[in-house]
Parts: sequence; C-alpha cells; structure tokens
Amino acid sequence: MQIGFSINEILFLISLVTGLCWVAWRAKLRTMSEPPSKKPLWVSFGSELFIVVALMFTCRIALADWPKVPSGSMEPTLRVGDYLLVNHLAYGPRLPFTNTAIEMGKPQRGDVVVFRFPLDVSQFYVKRLVGMPGDRVQFKDGVVSINGAPFDAQDVGDGTAPEDFNQLLVRETVGGNTHILKINPLWRGRHQLHLEVPELAANCKTERDGQWECVVPEGEYMMLGDNRDNSSDSRVWGFLPHEQIYGKAVRVLINFSDLKRAWTAL
Repeated sequence: MQIGFSINEILFLISLVTGLCWVAWRAKLRTMSEPPSKKPLWVSFGSELFIVVALMFTCRIALADWPKVPSGSMEPTLRVGDYLLVNHLAYGPRLPFTNTAIEMGKPQRGDVVVFRFPLDVSQFYVKRLVGMPGDRVQFKDGVVSINGAPFDAQDVGDGTAPEDFNQLLVRETVGGNTHILKINPLWRGRHQLHLEVPELAANCKTERDGQWECVVPEGEYMMLGDNRDNSSDSRVWGFLPHEQIYGKAVRVLINFSDLKRAWTAL
C-alpha cells in the first residue's frame, strides 16, 4: 500500500492538532473559576481554528475539491490555470493517507478523472478515462476505438487559442461520449507506447508508431490526455489501479486568466 501525502493529508493533520488544542482548552476552562482576560497563543492559533480547518478538510474529502490545472495535457478541454470542481460523491469519498474509498459509484468511460499518480501518490493527475477493465483499446493516429467499434473522429479545424496554434482539433466519440482532442499534425499520435513497463508489455502490442492495441486488466483503467501528443498518461506509466481514483472533475470553477471559462461543464 502506498501512502499519499498531499494538501488533504496536511489539512487532516492540522485538524487533528487544532482539535486536540480545542479539547485541551475546553478541559482547562472547566478547572477555572472564570475565563482569563487574555487567551494563550496556542488557543488563539489552535483551538479557535479547529472548526474552520475541520470544515475545509471535510468538504475537500467528502464533498468536493478545487485543484488547479498545472499543465496543458488535457487541452483543449482543460486549460492551464483552470480551477476544477471535483465531485467526490460521484465515486465515493476517499479517506486520507490510504485513499480508501467509501464506494458510492463507479468511474465511467469518458469521465474526466482526478487520481493519485501511481508512481507518486502524493501527486494528483487529471486525465480522461478511455478504457474500462476488460476493454480492448485500439489507438491509431491519436484517436481510439473500444472493443472493435469503428474509429469515430472528425477534424473540426485548427485551434484559435494561442496555445492551440498550428494544432488540429478533433471531435472524438468513444462509447457514446463525445469530446474535443488536440493533435499535433506532425506527430499524429506517434507518442511512444512504453513497452518497458511490465504491465504494458504483458497487455499491449504495437503495429507501428502511433498504432497499438491494449487489453485493460481487471481492476484498472486506461487514462489518456486530450492533448494526445503532449500528455504523460497510461502510454508512459501504465494502467491506473482503481484504488487511486480520487474524484470526477465536473466543471471549471474559474480561470483568473480567462474569466469566460468560469462554470464550464466538462
């Protein structure tokens, strides 16, 4: 079992420390005839913060989170600087440190998923789920097909945003889910499939650069970035174990560099 240590775990530890301060202060008050005129520093910065920190921690763990997108691997769906609304109730809240879930739902093909990076569970990644357990995922020139279905992709023109300059935007439909991809016309999905990763070598085969096929193992998922030629995803580090799923990204809350993106549904 890998131990994750991130902002949620930090909030948990702060909640624990401030909670102990609160309990200690309440116990101390019961021994006094009257409250002191000036509270000790550990009370002002400890017990009085307990409720605030505990509420923040509870909201982030049980209900929703608001991480910031640090890279362009999910462009054009997500932009650098987007703050995401992550719904934990979609799959069930995760307990701190272990990421153990109280299961309330299952990820679905096409979901934009936030998860702990399997190689370093203190980091959170966001990618699109394209392969469910048991799926046969075929990849060709940047787009995918599931279980032998025809490839369904249509060019929708060049990107107009500065970060999309000289890139192709492609409408991909997979399992009834439609979304827009960004593909480098010079690469066309020739991102290397890292077959030195044992589970990729055991479950995948490559026909040529930019064309391969994988069968997703049970209990795991295949994750790809929508920016297909600029994403470190399952092609690089392997399949995603179910227990590392963190939540479902449902909306862009805000992007302070582009306020028009506020409350954009994913």
